[in-house]
Amino acid sequence: MDATDAVVSRPVLLDNTVLSNFAFIGRPALVIRRWPDAVCTTAQVLGEFLVGAARGIAAADTWKTLRIVQLTAAEADFADRLPPGLGDGERTCIAVAVHRRGVFASDDLAARRVALRLGVTIAGTVSILVESVQRGEVDRGEANAILGTMIAGGYRSPINRLDPLLEERG
Repeated sequence: MDATDAVVSRPVLLDNTVLSNFAFIGRPALVIRRWPDAVCTTAQVLGEFLVGAARGIAAADTWKTLRIVQLTAAEADFADRLPPGLGDGERTCIAVAVHRRGVFASDDLAARRVALRLGVTIAGTVSILVESVQRGEVDRGEANAILGTMIAGGYRSPINRLDPLLEERG
């Protein structure tokens, strides 16, 4: 994992749910290619991911090139004031996204609600898969198979197939 400069402008902060889902299927490039110059996470999220990796959920080095943002003092203070029901990783990602006008990529409903309330743009596993199809990186069948594998591995997806979303977006 590579440390980054103290400031990444307009970052896309991945939380552990997104890291774990794409690590589980061995396809971190689907996320990185979506935001090549902006995708990153916090040390707190990385710590959560490595705990899961140690349990065999995914290879610990899956995200070895992912940039790790360093929180400013203001961001750390803001994170500490976010709802305690959120994990450290979610709180730190939201804090950075708020302060740097970034995107928060998470599948955790409570964390997404807090981020939206604070005006943060959100993304998640399903939207990343849909956009991967739209960009031609995977076809519809492969994307549905990827989603099915994630669900079989424990991902609590709001949908079982991407088809309705793909049809609605053209």
